Amino acid sequence: MSHEYQGAPVVTLTPAPTLDRTYFVHELHSGGVNRADAVTEELAGKGINVSRGLTLANILAPGVVPIGNADQGVLERTGSSFLVPLWVEGNLRVSTTVVDTQGTTTKVNESPRPLSEADWQKVIELTEATVKETGAKWLVIAGALPVYKSTGVYVDLQPIFDRMKALGVKVALDTSGEPLSYWARKGTANIIKPNAEELASAVGRELKTVGDVVAAAQELCQHGIEVVLASMGADGMIAVTQNRHWAARTPPVKVANTVGAGDATLAGFLSAVVTNPIEPGADDYGVGFNVPLGVQTAVRWGAIAVQQPKSGLENLENMPSATVDTDPNLNVPLEEIARP
Repeated sequence: MSHEYQGAPVVTLTPAPTLDRTYFVHELHSGGVNRADAVTEELAGKGINVSRGLTLANILAPGVVPIGNADQGVLERTGSSFLVPLWVEGNLRVSTTVVDTQGTTTKVNESPRPLSEADWQKVIELTEATVKETGAKWLVIAGALPVYKSTGVYVDLQPIFDRMKALGVKVALDTSGEPLSYWARKGTANIIKPNAEELASAVGRELKTVGDVVAAAQELCQHGIEVVLASMGADGMIAVTQNRHWAARTPPVKVANTVGAGDATLAGFLSAVVTNPIEPGADDYGVGFNVPLGVQTAVRWGAIAVQQPKSGLENLENMPSATVDTDPNLNVPLEEIARP
């Protein structure tokens, strides 16, 4: 790894990166022939997007990626020099996004490429080595998880959690589906970032109100999670610890593309907590980092992201304001009931 990343406060791991192609069309006709006004291509995946966002804020955040060796020019072609690649046999999966100028976004993702047990062990070792060499205090594991080629079972994150705990490194986990529900209840991550539906799935019940979201998040905190960042779309975000919660939101913004907005919010959260350490004797919110400032910054970054056409942040200009409510009305209904 290049010495230029020494001192990076954050390292990311994207277990299943993707080549993200975005087609921009005017008035998408479902089932018909459409012509794209423009096409963009970028190397993406949740962890990559977090690294790219933090880089925009001049925060070093190298990203570990197991990546198919059939297209070794992809890093240079997509401007992804901040990545630490592990070249594995095969092709890079492709995700296709269709952005209608009328406001809708349609996304089709290929399933993650399976990995061999040997390759996953190399991913674990490269991740640990990168964290050690940088001196990072945060690891982000983000995106879909691949399965083992031999068994079809999801790769095991426990060795990474164990190694990070031994190093005193906090882990933020942002995934979905079965892996999220499993690891949320294991309680090994310090932070998880579900949306309302993912949170409903993790606790196995409908969430109808802000209070339901807080209660579901606190249930996961009982398993050992320090902070649940619950994204609620237009309703903003709620940060929940075992004993406290904060609701943050920005004024309404014009939405161009919602893909990658969640990654931007996590990058925003981390940008705040790594650059604003808790002073000795100050309130550490029971977790050792500034949760309310983090969630306030998170929604500001998310609001910027949805106004930009690509899935990865392009700039941090025109940052909107955001409010943080330390005592939100728990009876407020969600815009849509979140179902497991």
